Amino acid sequence: MDFRKTAEGILDAVGGVENINGMTHCATRLRLNLKDVSKADDDKVKAVDGVVNVINKAGQYQVLIGTEVPHVYDEFEMLVKGSGEVHLEGGNSNESVISRIFSAISGIFSPLLAPLAGSGILRGLLILAVQVGLISEKSGTYAILFAASMAVFYFLPVMLAFSSARRFGANQYIAALIGAALLHPNFLALLGNHGNGAMSSFFGIPVVLMNYNSTVVPIILSIWVYSYLYKWLDKHVPETLKLVIVPLVSLLIMVPLTAIVIGPIGVYSGEAIAHAVNWLIERSGILTGILIGGGWSVLVSFGIHWAVNPIMINNISQVGYDYICPLTFACNFAVIGVALGVWLKAKNKNLKNFAMTGVITIALSAIIEPTLFGMLVKNKKIFLAQIIAGAAGGAYLGLMKVVTNAFVFGSVTTFPAFITTNANIINGVIGLAIAVVVGAVLGFIFTNKEDKLA
Repeated sequence: MDFRKTAEGILDAVGGVENINGMTHCATRLRLNLKDVSKADDDKVKAVDGVVNVINKAGQYQVLIGTEVPHVYDEFEMLVKGSGEVHLEGGNSNESVISRIFSAISGIFSPLLAPLAGSGILRGLLILAVQVGLISEKSGTYAILFAASMAVFYFLPVMLAFSSARRFGANQYIAALIGAALLHPNFLALLGNHGNGAMSSFFGIPVVLMNYNSTVVPIILSIWVYSYLYKWLDKHVPETLKLVIVPLVSLLIMVPLTAIVIGPIGVYSGEAIAHAVNWLIERSGILTGILIGGGWSVLVSFGIHWAVNPIMINNISQVGYDYICPLTFACNFAVIGVALGVWLKAKNKNLKNFAMTGVITIALSAIIEPTLFGMLVKNKKIFLAQIIAGAAGGAYLGLMKVVTNAFVFGSVTTFPAFITTNANIINGVIGLAIAVVVGAVLGFIFTNKEDKLA
C-alpha cells in the first residue's frame, strides 16, 4: 500500500481539506469529523487502495483500513494540516455530545494501545516465569522486568496527559508536566501512611490528597480543562512572552486546581464506575458474559466499543485485573469459529480464502473488522451465528469469573494476559474453546455451499 496515495484518495473522496473538521484514528480506522457528510462519496472512498469499508456511525465518518491505519493517518494529517503540530477542534458543532465523547476516547487511547498491550503481555509472561520457577521474585532480573512491564501503568497519567492534549488542542509537553507533577515524590510524600483521603493545604485551601499513579479519569478531566486555559493564553499572551508566560501560568493554575478539585472528583468517579461494573459482573456473570460476549461485535460494527475500553484500562491499572476484557476475547474467538465453519462448508474459492485469512488474521492480531464487514455484516445468518457463539463463550467466562491481567485485544498471541491462577487459565481456554466450537458449528450450518463473497 502506498500510504500517501491512500490518504490522498480518501481526502479527495470525502470532499477535500475544506470538509475536514476533525480527525483521529483507532487501531484499524481513520475517524473523520466532516463538515458536510453529503459531500463524501462512499463508493469512491471504498475504491481507494487499502480501504476495506466505510462506516458512518456514532457521529463520525469511519474509514476502515486495518493495522496500517497509523501510517495512513500520518500522511492524511500532513495533507490536511501540513507538517506542523496539529490541534483538532473536536468535530462538527452539530455533533452530539455522545458522539464527541466517543471521538475523544478513541483519539486519546488509540496511541496507547501498543504500550499497554506489550506491557500487559510482558507482565503475563513474567508471572508465568515465576510460577514455573524460571525467575525468582527476589532477583534483579525480576525487578528489572517488573519495572518494564508496570511502568506504563504507573506513569499512565503522564502518557494520557500527552495524548489528551493532542486530542483537545493543548501543548502536549506542558500537559505531560501536569501529569508528572502528580507523581513527583514530594507530592506523594504528603500522603504519608494514610493513602487516599489524606489532608493537606494549599495557601490555606484544604486539599484532599490522592495517589494518582495508574489513574485514568483525573488527568483526562484535568487536560480537558487545561485545553481551554491554554487556548485562552495562546490567544491573549503576546508572542514575545509566550515561551515563559504560557507554561508558567499553566503549571501555576492547573497543578493546584487538579490537586484541589479535579483530581479527587476524577478518582472517586473512576472508582465508582469500576465498582459498578465489577459489582454487576460479580452479581450476574452469566448475563454480563452473554451481553458483552455476544454484543461486542455489534459495538465494533458501529465503532462505539471505545466507550468501554477506558473502564477495562482503569480496572487493570487500579486493581490489577479486569472481567470485561475476557468477554471481548469470546467475541473474537467466535468470529474465528464462524470463519472456520464457513471455510469448511463453502465451495467458492474466494469465500474460502477470505474466511481462512480472517481466521489467521484474528488469531495473530485480534483485528476482526475485515472479517466482520467483509463477511458477517453482509450475511445476517452468519452474523447471528457469531453473536450466539460469542454469547455462549462469554456466558462461561462470566460464570467462572475469568479475568485478564492486562488490557489487550483478543487473539492467540495475547493469551498470556490470562496468566494469573491455574484455574483462570484453564477456564479461559474452555470459554474460548466454546466460542470457537459453537461458532464453527453454527457457521457450518448457516452457510450454503453455493454462497459467494459479496
